[in-house]
Amino acid sequence: MQKGYIYILSNKSRTVFYVGVTNDLVRRMQEHKEGQDSPFARRYRLHDLLYYEEHSLIRSAIQREKQLKRWHREWKENLIRGVNPDFRDLSGEIR
Repeated sequence: MQKGYIYILSNKSRTVFYVGVTNDLVRRMQEHKEGQDSPFARRYRLHDLLYYEEHSLIRSAIQREKQLKRWHREWKENLIRGVNPDFRDLSGEIR
């Protein structure tokens, strides 16, 4: 069984959010930083990791990603604010 992660990225001005899922958060963040990501994330320069969750099963992470993608912006902001009130980039803290 493979674990999974959901994550929320944003740009420097915090005007756009991107919700994604991966089985390797460190690798995926490196891909985002190097421009090897989705065209949407590249276009809006979404490089800052604001939020992530680890799930014991990738299936659970995929379900959670689908849920978060349906959320309103305000709900996502409140979720982020609960663990990252300053909306700082967390990518340097993951291992």
